[in-house]
Amino acid sequence: MEPARFVPETVLGVAKERGRARVTLQRPNARNAFNAELIARLAAAFSELGADPAVRVIVLEGAGPAFCGGADVHWMSGSLELSEADNLRDAEAMSDMFRAIDRCPKPVIGRVHGAALGGGAGLCAVCDAVVAAETAFFGFTETKLGLIPAVISPFAIAKIGVSHARRLFLTGERFDAQRARAIGLVHDVVPEANLDGAVDAIAHELEGAGPEAVAAAKRLIREVAATSYDATRGLTAAAIAGRRVSPEGQEGLRAFLERRPAAWISE
Repeated sequence: MEPARFVPETVLGVAKERGRARVTLQRPNARNAFNAELIARLAAAFSELGADPAVRVIVLEGAGPAFCGGADVHWMSGSLELSEADNLRDAEAMSDMFRAIDRCPKPVIGRVHGAALGGGAGLCAVCDAVVAAETAFFGFTETKLGLIPAVISPFAIAKIGVSHARRLFLTGERFDAQRARAIGLVHDVVPEANLDGAVDAIAHELEGAGPEAVAAAKRLIREVAATSYDATRGLTAAAIAGRRVSPEGQEGLRAFLERRPAAWISE
């Protein structure tokens, strides 16, 4: 594995191997909770990985007993002394971090175990595929602290829908992995010992798809979800026409017709 130079391993680890990048939250003693440094490092990591042509798939995980327990209590206590303007800047930085992951052109797989609470549940919402251990637990727990899940709300509502948000945002209750799958926050639930195998299976499927097509499909989902049908007619027609005449699209179709692996598939 090649460690990334731009991320100190005490907060966030990034390793790359054969087209896969592994981004690991490394604050295990704090359940990988967010502080200002981790937020900044995550935003920088996904920005850099998204621009790296050698990276095909990104796996997001947490070191130690939890995926991510939300915001760090000590970091949050500092907000009591901040002005509203300073708190606004902190919240905007966190929003930018979630957006960097959400809009990363590379597919992101969440590998979830232990707690995924508050912002940790928000991380699940911005992953393209999420595999959770059977024992993982989740919650939009901000109201228990007299707060609201504001920054993660655009991403979480897009993932679980308004109906589930109306229940879970308000109660702040914790829920198990089976319920997380039922509401669409995660896609697969497996025994913890099988997490890596399940992640590898999804990564393998992604590596069999054209990398430019994957990025285009991810962008298309976002654009179509935010657009009326009348507008999507032209948008989607232009998108597929462009892919059909692109070098990657031409190669994929020719490979299919010639019954051979496409150029992007490693032997």
